[in-house]
Amino acid sequence: ATVSEPAQKCCTENIQPFLTSILEELMGPVSSGFTEVRSLFDKEVNEIIQNFQKTNDITKLKENVDQLMNLPFNSVKMEPCYLKVNLLQELLQDLKSRFKVYHIDFVVQRTQNFMQELMENAVYTFEQLFSPSRQADSAKVATTIEKVKLRVLK
Repeated sequence: ATVSEPAQKCCTENIQPFLTSILEELMGPVSSGFTEVRSLFDKEVNEIIQNFQKTNDITKLKENVDQLMNLPFNSVKMEPCYLKVNLLQELLQDLKSRFKVYHIDFVVQRTQNFMQELMENAVYTFEQLFSPSRQADSAKVATTIEKVKLRVLK
């Protein structure tokens, strides 16, 4: 009871006025990282479509979709996504001194983990939605892939 009132006063005067601007500042790198994940998924699926349109090879299509399933674990391809949130390091340094925010590396790492998880969910959903269509007429496969991609991105 004796600590509650001073703590609330401290939060109300020294922290709460800054929360909105802090969140906006932090969301920039986070949003750009997640946008990069979306773009990477879109690019990879577009390459699958283009390759299939060139070859019309169902076996090669299956290989390409299998490779897509490994995308979240491909550190080279995911690296540009992760780099976007590295800007959090700099932003959080300022918060560390002003508000005693610790474990900055943990915040960045968790954000990158969420990005990988998002990619895992996207490729899994893509595979689940596309899987029944693999046996379809090869003329419709590219269109089906595009529809599934758009559904996943939605």
